[in-house]
Amino acid sequence: MNIKSRRYSKKRIRVLLAKAGLDGHDRGIKIIAMALRDAGMEVIYLGLRQTSEEIVNAALEEDVDVIGISLLSGAHNQIFPKLLKLMKTSGLKDRLLIGGGIIPKQDIALLKKKGVAEVFTPGTNTEDIIKFIKGTVNKGT
Repeated sequence: MNIKSRRYSKKRIRVLLAKAGLDGHDRGIKIIAMALRDAGMEVIYLGLRQTSEEIVNAALEEDVDVIGISLLSGAHNQIFPKLLKLMKTSGLKDRLLIGGGIIPKQDIALLKKKGVAEVFTPGTNTEDIIKFIKGTVNKGT
């Protein structure tokens, strides 16, 4: 995925994290938020039970480079395509959309074909997530 960064390389990467849908488990995303922050990124965490519209509106307001969604509810095949559509119509097509949570391997492949940059499943090393974000966002600088 080719991401065009709108920032100078000295600017911090801005990441919006959210739990989409009815899922109420946020332990994993909070660990990711702390790891990204500790890696020098600016993290905006929206919290639980966010709608796709709320997520995209916040991404616009915060002018983020990355949108990270955590799902454990099984609604990934509905939420990610809706987010991608809203991102495109809102002018956020060049932003990185990543996901995490319990998502079957066959669904991960389909989500990536639709435009999700990467999906990180439970047990992924936080360093791998950091490297992916930095490497992908910084490609465009």
